[in-house]
Amino acid sequence: MDQAIVRIGLLHNWPGLMGNAMNLEDRILFVDGEAIVIDKPEGLPVDPPRAGGDSIEARIDELKLGFKRPPVPMHRLDRDTSGCLLLARNPRARAAFQQAFEAGTVSKSYLAVLDGEVPGEEGLIELPIAKVSSARGGWRMVADDAGKSAATHWRKIAEAEGQTLVEFRPLSGRTHQIRVHAARGLGAAIAGDPVGLRRRGGVAPVPAAGRPSRRSQAWSWTGAGSPPLRRGSSCRIRRRA
Repeated sequence: MDQAIVRIGLLHNWPGLMGNAMNLEDRILFVDGEAIVIDKPEGLPVDPPRAGGDSIEARIDELKLGFKRPPVPMHRLDRDTSGCLLLARNPRARAAFQQAFEAGTVSKSYLAVLDGEVPGEEGLIELPIAKVSSARGGWRMVADDAGKSAATHWRKIAEAEGQTLVEFRPLSGRTHQIRVHAARGLGAAIAGDPVGLRRRGGVAPVPAAGRPSRRSQAWSWTGAGSPPLRRGSSCRIRRRA
C-alpha cells in the first residue's frame, strides 16, 4: 500500500452534538478504491455497545459507496474521541493495513494538556495496565503490576498556569494507556478527561484552580503529516512514493 494516514483527534464530551440526522458519508475526509478515512464524531463508538445504541458498525452501510461489501475499521477510537478512523474497502487493503499496524510501521503520537506541573523534561513510563470490573462500578483500566506490560515515551512541550502540554508516544496499545500513564506515571491526569472524572482507580484529574474544563484536552495522530485536507478537518493524509 502507498497510503500513509495521519490522525489528529480531540477527546471531549459534548452530549447532544451528534444527532440521528448525521450520515457517515458526510464525515468522509478521504476515499479511494482501497481506503476510506472519516472524521469520527465524539459520542459515537466504533463497536456496538453491550447495552445497545448507535455505533459506526450500526451505520457501516452508509460507507459502502456503491461497493457490495462494507468497509472494515482498521483500528478503534474511544467513544468520547473524535478524529480520523481508517477503514479498508477490500480484503487486499485490509491485509496490507493490518500488516502495517502489526509491523509497527504506523507511528502514533498524542498531545495532551495535563492538570498539573510535570517534573523533568522527558522519559519512559513503564506501568502494567489491567482491566478491573464490578457489577456496581462497571469496568476500568488501572495501573497494576499483575497487568499487561505497557510503555509510553513522553516529552514535555510547555507549561502554563499549572498545566503541562505533553507529547506521548505509546510503544504498546493498551486501552486507556495514555490516560492511565499520565495520571499514574506522571501524577497529572488529562485535563477534563471524562473517564478520569469518574474518579475510579486513581485516574481522577484535579482541575487547575479557577479553570475547570469539560473537554478532555488530548489530541492524537499517526504517521507523518502534511497540510490539512480541508478547513476544519481533523485529519491529514499523504501518499508515499
